Amino acid sequence: MDGNSSKVKNKNIEENWSTTVRFAGDSGDGMQLTGGRLTFEAAISGMGLATFPDYPAEIRAPAGTTFGVSSFQVRFGKGLIASSGDHADILVAMNPAALKVNIKEVLPGGLVILDSSSFNDRGIKKAGYEENPMENGSLSGLQIISADISNLTVEAVKEFGLGNKDGLRCRNMWTLGLILWLFSKNIHETVTWLENKFGKENILTKANIAALNAGHRYAENTEISSDIIRKVVPKVKPAKGKWRAITGAESLAFGLATGAKKAKLNMTLCSYPITPASPIMHYLASYKLKGIGIYQAEDEIAACCSAIGVSYAGGLGVTSSSGPGISLKTEAIGLAISVELPLIIINSQRAGPSTGLPTRAEQSDLMQAIYGRHGEAPLVVLAPKSPSHCFEIAQVAVHIAIKYMTPVMILSDAYLASASEPWLIPDISKIKENPVSFAEYEENFMPFKRDSVTLARKWVKPGTKGMEHRIGGLEKDSSSGNISYDPENHQEMTNLRTKKIKNIQNELNEINITGLENGDLLVIGWGSTNGPISEAQEQLSNKGYKISHVHVSCLWPISERLKSLASQFKSIIVVEMNDGQLFNLLKAESIQKLQSLTQVSGKPIRVSYLLEKFQKIIKNGK
Repeated sequence: MDGNSSKVKNKNIEENWSTTVRFAGDSGDGMQLTGGRLTFEAAISGMGLATFPDYPAEIRAPAGTTFGVSSFQVRFGKGLIASSGDHADILVAMNPAALKVNIKEVLPGGLVILDSSSFNDRGIKKAGYEENPMENGSLSGLQIISADISNLTVEAVKEFGLGNKDGLRCRNMWTLGLILWLFSKNIHETVTWLENKFGKENILTKANIAALNAGHRYAENTEISSDIIRKVVPKVKPAKGKWRAITGAESLAFGLATGAKKAKLNMTLCSYPITPASPIMHYLASYKLKGIGIYQAEDEIAACCSAIGVSYAGGLGVTSSSGPGISLKTEAIGLAISVELPLIIINSQRAGPSTGLPTRAEQSDLMQAIYGRHGEAPLVVLAPKSPSHCFEIAQVAVHIAIKYMTPVMILSDAYLASASEPWLIPDISKIKENPVSFAEYEENFMPFKRDSVTLARKWVKPGTKGMEHRIGGLEKDSSSGNISYDPENHQEMTNLRTKKIKNIQNELNEINITGLENGDLLVIGWGSTNGPISEAQEQLSNKGYKISHVHVSCLWPISERLKSLASQFKSIIVVEMNDGQLFNLLKAESIQKLQSLTQVSGKPIRVSYLLEKFQKIIKNGK
């Protein structure tokens, strides 16, 4: 199991401090919805949790094929859960293809729940099996619940007049009912959720509730109660306050909206649909009456230019995309740097190059974020470490953008965008106000005369009397803002723009370290590697290893504090989901004794992999 376990009085119930469940089936079988619902049940119970949604880029692959399998993994437990788990304790496989793709992820002795009706000759052949895995002994060593889920579901919903096709769409709720029984949870909250989602009198609502009840009763009333060891997580007392599950995309949306509100600015997200960034636009759409606007542009270039226009007009311009879209926005981002206007750019990274793996996670846009523009065009690059941290990072980005009059890029990734974790809903009234002061009329106004501390120019709303000035991509005079081709002026403006970004280091210099400030091994990570690294570091520290972890949230400018801290360790390893981009960046910043540990698979790094590598480095002393 994922963690320590102990038998309780009932011989068929085993308590675990955490457990991992994976739902798998065809795209369209509702695995993401079902996993999301179990996530919510864990969140409102005050449990720690982490999820891993995994689905193909094909909108609708042929049913029953391995390349059309969609899955959702949720790990929940007592205490902090930092990663979604290396392996599953329970696998729900709705067909042979789902079993074939995911069976290797199940721990020995784990529980596999199968829809027996899908294991017919046709289904077995489409999945690429030569013989029925339920009959050839390949599942030995596992606990198996084989139920005719399809027919049991159709039977449960037939009173509502649904045919086989529509009835089968309720299979996921039947399965959820069984899972809720396994973890000794009632179905009342899920029933209420279904009623709110579809409407209390809706036929679909009634059918799904019937399927949910049927799955729960099946587990309760059949022989599986005596044959299966139930892995339960003990109840926990939630911390005070209201909890919910939140994805990274939701968290970014809430954080941006909060940052804009505290700055007393209207905000508009200008975007073009792209996986996995689009949900941010979806979530913000519901806030259109609260000073939040969305604009779906005709392309990525128009989206970025429109966002610059929002900021020019005195609002907060935000644009979101993924790697390919950021490439298209590049010149416009350079324009925002040149005119020195606040702009938030969100890059929900996916695997590349080109189209790559649109639904998979990677951290390969770091160099693009820092250097991927023509000319000397510096900006601030921030990266959240978890779904809930996206809320904080978004507010930091807004604060920096308006204080220093600069674009800020947030590097999320596909895993962070779609994954969930518990979130204690904050009291917004306790978040510090950060109102913007726009420039008022002054004689002999110099638009590029700067604040002596921040080096930020003044923000002028168009139409402010007597404050007219030129704006555009051509180089500007360092005071008047008029077009200038003077070599010395261009050198001065280049230096000022660079120095302004470097100065932000003073505000974002804080480095949080987990563990001692000296020792055998310092692990440096960023973005979604935080969860696996944190777990590995904690496990090894508990065993007496002198290992510490620093997670970098401000990737540019690089903190001077990181440089000084690194010198206190015998070995340093940089863990990232690319081919060593932060590693090379830190080498260029003269940090010594660096090693690189990378993975470019489109999936999260496993804790077990990190444990093996970290122990080897510490043992060898380098």
